[in-house]
Amino acid sequence: MTAPLITSLQNPQVKRLVRLRTRRAREEEGVILIEGAREVSRALGAGVQLTEVFLCPPLFSPEAAALRFEEGQVTRLTPAAFEKVSLREHPDGVLAVAATPQPQLADPPPQATVVVLHGLEKPGNVGAILRTADSVGAHAVLILGRGADPYSPNVIRASQGSVWQVPTVPITEDAAWAWLARHGFRSVACTPDAPQVYWDAPLTGRVALLLGTEHEGLPESWRRTDEAVRIPMQGGADSLNVATAAALVLYECLRQRRPVDSSVNSDA
Repeated sequence: MTAPLITSLQNPQVKRLVRLRTRRAREEEGVILIEGAREVSRALGAGVQLTEVFLCPPLFSPEAAALRFEEGQVTRLTPAAFEKVSLREHPDGVLAVAATPQPQLADPPPQATVVVLHGLEKPGNVGAILRTADSVGAHAVLILGRGADPYSPNVIRASQGSVWQVPTVPITEDAAWAWLARHGFRSVACTPDAPQVYWDAPLTGRVALLLGTEHEGLPESWRRTDEAVRIPMQGGADSLNVATAAALVLYECLRQRRPVDSSVNSDA
């Protein structure tokens, strides 16, 4: 069966997809947009159930042409219609709709790192932190405040699929504190005015790394923590990109948790 083809820019489906580029419209419908062959492929690989798929074969990349979808899911768009709904400058002709994920926080193991992001606004930073959290095996990423939508098309793209691999949970501040306390996490605030350098802090066991925005940092209520750490700065720079800062501290967590090689004689 040939998928239906939309040619008009005034088609109701085109207008709806344009609306769904906004966070408010997505939240009202309870859906997310996933754009791009790589992003859709990784969502499928993680078990995300797509409800609708919109394709434009003339715009396909080789990766897009290789994708296969269920019969009845697909609607085709002309290049003009697809470019109207796309968020990208050079789209590859693949756009999908899925229900907004509702990840659950599982009980953490004894060695667990959780990243807590307070109010981060730039999708690229949130996506990059998700990639690093995934790469070090973090237990979850908690999203506080009305910063970047963790399931926006731009965060999904920047995360390179990691948003599907590490539980990414929008949560209220009270609920976040309660969950961390209930499971015995030590909270570690990452802030430039902390007295302790991050590699000197104990980062084993259950650890929650708290990060705020680059221009405001963490609010005062999130600085009253078990530990506070800073990244030493030399030269003229007075701050680091928050995604870079997160990567440094996350990999220090991983380093401190590496298994000790008992075959090495420390007295040699």
